[in-house]
Amino acid sequence: MSAPTSAVESHRGSYDLVLAAFVGMLLISNIGATKLIAFGPRVDVAGVQLLPIITDGGAILFPLTYILGDVLAEVYGLRRANRAIITGFVLAALMSLTFLVVDAAPPAADWPNQDAWHAVLGFVPRIVVASLLGYLAGQLLNAYVLVKIKQRWGTDHLWVRLLGSTVVGEFADTVVFCLIAFGPLGNVFGGESIPWPALINYTVVGWVYKVGVETVMLPVTYRVIAWVKRRESSTQYLP
Repeated sequence: MSAPTSAVESHRGSYDLVLAAFVGMLLISNIGATKLIAFGPRVDVAGVQLLPIITDGGAILFPLTYILGDVLAEVYGLRRANRAIITGFVLAALMSLTFLVVDAAPPAADWPNQDAWHAVLGFVPRIVVASLLGYLAGQLLNAYVLVKIKQRWGTDHLWVRLLGSTVVGEFADTVVFCLIAFGPLGNVFGGESIPWPALINYTVVGWVYKVGVETVMLPVTYRVIAWVKRRESSTQYLP
């Protein structure tokens, strides 16, 4: 005899909802990251480009994936967090492959937007590789650091493990992405690197911005973690 629907939903908890939001924000951010954004006039100091502030469209939403990554690691433990991270990686790779196929497919005779499609969503190997590897390195380190801090110092001082994991994870993500997408590590995939001053600016601004957003959002992260824990009817998910 099957269990009542209410019992099944209660046992399942909120993992599927957090997973869906996590992967959805990741995919949206990856599309947004195809546009570089600059704020401010050109300002150089001692050979270092301070302005304009250079970032990409993915920075608008991508920091929220780390907040949900923190929720996954804090509430469900390292194994389930890594499961969500790998799921996101596979679907992001599938999205890139789909864009490749669509871009290569012949456009209809009366559809005039092929060049625009290719310019924005065309398959750019170094950007795709940079995005996937940066995401994988950053999210896995974020979850690992958070869980290890919790195992070492207990459940107190949640803010320490949230910020500590964010600093490490976002640093790895940003450095890997920038060095491949716009730096010398990506030259093997074709294209050219941007100048080192602009690359350093882009990397530092991206990292500081992402860490800053998560710091400001700490009260929200606290409330989301508490809300998810309250919804869990069983302690089987809790690390």
